[in-house]
Amino acid sequence: MHEGGLLILLIAGLLGALIGSFLNVCIYRLPRQESIVWPGSHCPRCAQPIAWYDNIPILSYLALAGRCRHCTAHISFRYPVVEFLHAAGYVGVVWIFGLNGIAVTYGVLYSALLVAAGTDLSHKIIPNALTFPGIILGLVCATTILPLGFLGSVLGVFVGGGILWVLAWASPYLFGKEGMGGGDIKLMAMIGAFLGWKPALITIMIGSLLGSLVGVTLITAQLIKREEYIPFGPFLVCGALVALFFGQPILDWYQELLAG
Repeated sequence: MHEGGLLILLIAGLLGALIGSFLNVCIYRLPRQESIVWPGSHCPRCAQPIAWYDNIPILSYLALAGRCRHCTAHISFRYPVVEFLHAAGYVGVVWIFGLNGIAVTYGVLYSALLVAAGTDLSHKIIPNALTFPGIILGLVCATTILPLGFLGSVLGVFVGGGILWVLAWASPYLFGKEGMGGGDIKLMAMIGAFLGWKPALITIMIGSLLGSLVGVTLITAQLIKREEYIPFGPFLVCGALVALFFGQPILDWYQELLAG
């Protein structure tokens, strides 16, 4: 890759890390129904404002050894992890899709997916404030920017969200307990709005496979009990990222397999 391309990827990574710092605020505040704008970043223990030099993605965490400068309270390792993953995701989006409107759109989707995974892991909640606007934005972007088109986006919403809705409805009858949560259904509808119905199916299949493998492993290792709830959102997010970055090669491989 030429120097200009490397510079673009570097800028994408830096921008991703900076936005990732803001996403940490969203992950912490959205499930608590707090404003993500005001007040500014502060320590949740001592409430002291965080200075700009203590809010530099990844570097500040390392410099402070993961503790608040004022009260020495431990800062969750989630913060630099989210910043790093978001930086890496933006680099991946630009690498695969180039520097254009499609990349910007998928960058927004990537950000939303990371927040959804974070809130589901930390609070077992996927906020409506994230998924409802995401569904609308996906429909708009599919109509104006993405090659998917409005019809493909609508089909993605109904196929993605509809399959999980049916599973959620049937679970009490088939398994005697609730299955998918409403947040998972709306998350899948958002993913379908951006990616379409075929990638939505890939997302569900991969997410279900990963969820089953992790669940069986944790139960076998006696780390959780069989009846304990495992957030499904992060597995759907992993499936959506596979569909986003590798969906077309997977579909091409599957069609060749069917053709014999």
